[in-house]
Amino acid sequence: MSLKKISLLLFFFSCFGFVKAQHAPFWSEIQNFKKEDSMHFPPTHAILFLGSSSFRKWTDVQQYFPDYPVINRGFGGSTIPDAIRYLDEIAFPYLPRQILIYEGDNDVASSDKITADSVLNRFKTLFYLIRNKLPKTNISFVSIKPSLAREKMMPEMAKANSLIKKFLKGKKDAAFIDVYHAMLDKDGLPIKDIFIEDGLHMNAKGYAIWQKIIQPYLLKK
Repeated sequence: MSLKKISLLLFFFSCFGFVKAQHAPFWSEIQNFKKEDSMHFPPTHAILFLGSSSFRKWTDVQQYFPDYPVINRGFGGSTIPDAIRYLDEIAFPYLPRQILIYEGDNDVASSDKITADSVLNRFKTLFYLIRNKLPKTNISFVSIKPSLAREKMMPEMAKANSLIKKFLKGKKDAAFIDVYHAMLDKDGLPIKDIFIEDGLHMNAKGYAIWQKIIQPYLLKK
């Protein structure tokens, strides 16, 4: 192979690597969702679960809510800005009748500079973007959960929950779903046996708690 061809190949691959490096966080997961959609597009007016890994790892969520059409678009360790970034790709196209949001957990954990007020302001942005695009869609926020791995962050998370609950109070077609308190023991600490080994994500017992609390909020057609 000539030196010129080698140089061109090196240039090509360096450019490819540069483009790849410029992809936003979780880009590959979003592309996988889009690929799934291209093969079998979800039903419109379903219930969209949009959020981070607590939704992503709920792989059998449809089995927990068999009477409701569910689209699970939990991805990575996403934050509210990540959810905002991909609304046009994994939320708006489905025209959901209801969006359940689980975000904020990773926002607080990402930096000491992210306070409860920061989470509230981020959520307001997300809320109004959805409301402006889908004015008739119910927006339900699943509270930030307590966890063994993030026990030290619980006060800030609880404050963020309180602020978001207050913001949503009185908002039309909106709800705050409190799973936080049901996940605490009598001493106000996270129940130990509802988490997997990492102390952050839930096992079936944890999701059973979520099912019981979330189901009354789900909208039927």
